[in-house]
Amino acid sequence: MENVIYAKDYQPPHFLIEKTDLTFILQDNVTQVHSKLRMLPNNDSQQSLVLNGQNLKLLEVKLNGQALSEAEYQLTDELLTIANPPSEAFTLECSTEIEPEKNLALEGLYRSRGMYCTQCEAEGFRRITYFLDRPDVLSEYQTTIIAPEGKFPVMLSNGNCLSDTVEAGLRKVTWHDPFKKPSYLFALVAGDLTPVEDQFTTLSGRQIKLQIFVEEKDLDKCEHAMNSLKAAMRWDEEVYGREYDLDIFMIVAVDDFNMGAMENKGLNIFNTSCVLANPKTTTDAGFQRVEAVVAHEYFHNWSGNRVTCRDWFQLSLKEGFTVYRDSEFSADQNSRVVKRIEDATLMRQSQFVEDSGPISHPIRPESFVEISNFYTLTVYEKGAEVVRMLANLLGKETFRTATDLYFDRFDGQAVTCEDFVQCMEEAGKIDLTQFRYWYSQAGTPEVHIDTHYDENAQQFQLTFEQKIPDTAGQKDKQPMVIPIDMALIDNKGLIDIDGKPAKTITLTDKTTTITFDGITTKPTPSFLRNFSAPIKYHVEYTDADLALIIQKETDGFSQFDAMQQLSIRAIQQSLKGETLDASALIESLTALINNSTIDPAMMAKMLVLPAESYLIELSTQPDPLDVYQQRKALQIQIAKSLENLLLETYEKHADAKGLSGNAMAARALKNQALYLCLLANPEAYRQLAHKQFNQACNMTDESAALMAMTHLDSDHTQTQQALQDFYQRYQDESLVVNSWLQIQSTAPRAETLKHIQQLQSHPAYDPNNPNKIRALIGGFCSNTQAFHQTTGLGYQFLAEEIFRIDQINPQIASRLVAPLTRYKKLAANPAEKMQKQIEWLSMQTLSKDLTEVITKSLT
Repeated sequence: MENVIYAKDYQPPHFLIEKTDLTFILQDNVTQVHSKLRMLPNNDSQQSLVLNGQNLKLLEVKLNGQALSEAEYQLTDELLTIANPPSEAFTLECSTEIEPEKNLALEGLYRSRGMYCTQCEAEGFRRITYFLDRPDVLSEYQTTIIAPEGKFPVMLSNGNCLSDTVEAGLRKVTWHDPFKKPSYLFALVAGDLTPVEDQFTTLSGRQIKLQIFVEEKDLDKCEHAMNSLKAAMRWDEEVYGREYDLDIFMIVAVDDFNMGAMENKGLNIFNTSCVLANPKTTTDAGFQRVEAVVAHEYFHNWSGNRVTCRDWFQLSLKEGFTVYRDSEFSADQNSRVVKRIEDATLMRQSQFVEDSGPISHPIRPESFVEISNFYTLTVYEKGAEVVRMLANLLGKETFRTATDLYFDRFDGQAVTCEDFVQCMEEAGKIDLTQFRYWYSQAGTPEVHIDTHYDENAQQFQLTFEQKIPDTAGQKDKQPMVIPIDMALIDNKGLIDIDGKPAKTITLTDKTTTITFDGITTKPTPSFLRNFSAPIKYHVEYTDADLALIIQKETDGFSQFDAMQQLSIRAIQQSLKGETLDASALIESLTALINNSTIDPAMMAKMLVLPAESYLIELSTQPDPLDVYQQRKALQIQIAKSLENLLLETYEKHADAKGLSGNAMAARALKNQALYLCLLANPEAYRQLAHKQFNQACNMTDESAALMAMTHLDSDHTQTQQALQDFYQRYQDESLVVNSWLQIQSTAPRAETLKHIQQLQSHPAYDPNNPNKIRALIGGFCSNTQAFHQTTGLGYQFLAEEIFRIDQINPQIASRLVAPLTRYKKLAANPAEKMQKQIEWLSMQTLSKDLTEVITKSLT
C-alpha cells in the first residue's frame, strides 16, 4: 500500500510557528484567506520549509515582507516548498482562495445551508491555508473575519473577542486565543444564529460567559445542553481540579457535520444531534447523549487542548482519556451500574467486532494511510477501558495525583501515550512496563478459566490461561496485565475472601493458578465484575450457576452478564440444531420482574438479548440470517412466557413523566415491555401500541411505539398511517426526521431494501448530509434480516452507495464500508457475495480513506 505513514518514523518539526494571524474575507462563491506566520527553525540543520495545502489557489507568497517569484518556491497539489528559508526567525505570508460552497467533504472551511463552518481535525486546516498541519506545531492565533455588513449576524473564532467594527459597509470581527494550540483545534463560524446565554462561576471566582448558538427555531432546545455544560464544568473542578481558562465558552450547533462534535479551543462545534434536546422532539437516549457529548468536548479543554497529541498515533492519549472522563461524569449524574453495562455492551457488540476484523489495530496504531480511518472504537472506547484499568490499579486518590502530575508537567505541550503512562507510574510508584502492551498489542485478549473444588481439603482452585489472538501484522504476542475482579457465591450470597466480599486477581503470566482455602462448600465464581478488563472470558457454567449469580451477586454488571450468557447459550444450542431451552433464562427473568427493588433501568437492560453482531462474533462462520432467526425465536419465547408480567410492568410504569432519572428508567422498562408484548401477540396489543403513539406526551414514548409497530406490525394500515402522521407532524424537525428514517431502515423485513430505495427520493432525505446517510444507509447496515438477504442485493446496494458517497465525503464512505469488510467471518454464501462487492469497489477510483480499508480487508 502506498503512502503508509509509520509511527517509528516520527521526527520533530523542522520549523515552529510562534504566532498565526489569519484574515478571512467571506464572499459568495469564493473566500480569500490571508495568513501571516511568525516562524523559526527548530533545529540547527538547514532544511527546506514544507507546508501542507490542499484544494487551495495560491495568490501570493511573501517572505519577510518580500513577494516571492514562482521560481523561489515549488508548488504541488498538496505541498508548498521554499528551499532556502532564513536560518533565524522570519515571517511568512500566504494569500489563497478557497471555495467553501463546493466543499462537500465537510473538512476545512465549508458552507452549508448558508452558514460557514470549519472542521479541522485531523488534517482539515490544510484546506484553509498553507501551514504546518500537524498536532505538534502549537501556535498563538489571532483571527479576523470580514464580511458585508448584516450578512452574518454571528462571526466567531477561538478565544476572546478583541473587536467588532463596521467600516465602509464591511463588518470586521477579531478574535484572539492566548493559549497555543495545534491547527486541528482552529475554528470559525459565520452565519445567522442566535445565542442562548448563561454564566458559570469557577471555584476561584472567575465569571465565564456561556453561549450556545443555534438557529432561532431551535432556541427551545438548548436548556439541557447548557445545564449539562455547567454540570461538567463543576465536575471537572471537583474531580480533577481543572478550571476553565478563557473568559467565554461557546458551542455552535451545525446540521451538516461529519462527527458528533469537535472540541476547538473555546468554540466547540457540535452536530445538532448532540446539542439540541426537547422532550417533545428528543428521546431520553438523546438527552443522555447530549449530556455525555457536551461533557466530553468540554473535558477536552484539558485532556486534548491544554495537553495535546504529539502525533496522530497518540490519538487515544486525548480520546481514550476523555471518554473515560465523560463516562465517569455520566455515571455520577445517572445510574453508575447502568452506565457500566452500556459501556461494556458497546465494547462487546462493536469494539470486539472491530478488534477481530481487517482493520484491527492497537489503541496506539503503528501505521496508517489516512488518519481519519483511526477514529475508531478501539482508540476511543478501548482506550477508555485501558485508562480505567490504570485508575483502578492506582486507586482513586493516587490516580488524581497522577493526573495532576500529567496536566502540570505537560501543560501547553504536545505529548505521547508514554508520557501519560509514565505519570501513572511515578505517582503510583509501580512498574507499568508490562501494562504498556495494552497500547501496542491489537486484538481482544481471551481468558480461559478452569475451576476445581476439593471438598476434603476445603480448597477452591482457579487456573487462568490468557491468549491474545493473532491480528494483522501481529503474532506471538506477550502476556498482558489483566485485572479480573471476582467473587465467590453460594446459596447464602457472597463468600468472604480474605475478609472481603470480592477480590481482584491481576494476571501477568500466560497461566496463573490461584487457590482459596477454607471454602466449606463448592462455590460459584463470578468473574469480571464491573467489566474490570476489556476481554472475553470462558468458563464452564451450568444454567444453575448463572441463575445463582443473577440471584445472589451484588455487582449489577455481573448479574447482567450472567443473563446474557444464559441467552447466548440458548441461541447457540438452537444454532447447532438442538432444542431451544430457555427455561433457566425465563425463570431468572420472572424472578427479577417480580423483585420490586430492582432498578427499572437495570430491568430494561435484562430484557434485551445480545445483539446479532455480538452473536456473530462469538460464532464460527455463521449465517447471519440463521443468527437473526434463532435470536428472534428466543425473543418470542420469552415474550410469550412473560406476557402477563410484561403487561403488568407496562401498566405499572405507563404514566412516567418528566426528565428525572427515575422517570427515564420507568420509560425504558415500559417501552421494552411494550415491544415484547407486541412481539408475543400483535393482534392483542396493536391498539395498546397505537394508543401510546397517539397519546404520548414525549418523544421517547412516541418513537418507541412507532418503532414497535414498524418493526413488528409493519403491514397493518394503522402502522402505515402512524408513519405518515409522524412525518407530517415533525417534517420541520430535522433530528426527528432522522429518527423516522432510521426506524424504517432498521425494520427487520426482507422488503426493507426496496423501501429504503424509495425513501432516497423522499423530501426528507439528503444524500449529502452525514446525519441522513447514517440514519438511512447506516441503519440498513445494522439490519441483519434485510442487509443479509440471500440475493446479495443488500451488499450490492451498500457498495454502490459507498462509491457514490466516496466521491463527495471520503470520511463517511470509509466508515460505512465496515460491514462489507467482515465477509471472512461469515458462512460461504454471504461471504462470497460480500467479497464480490468489496472486490468491485477495489477496482474503482477511490479516496485514500476508502482504499486503505478495502485493501486491508482483501489482504
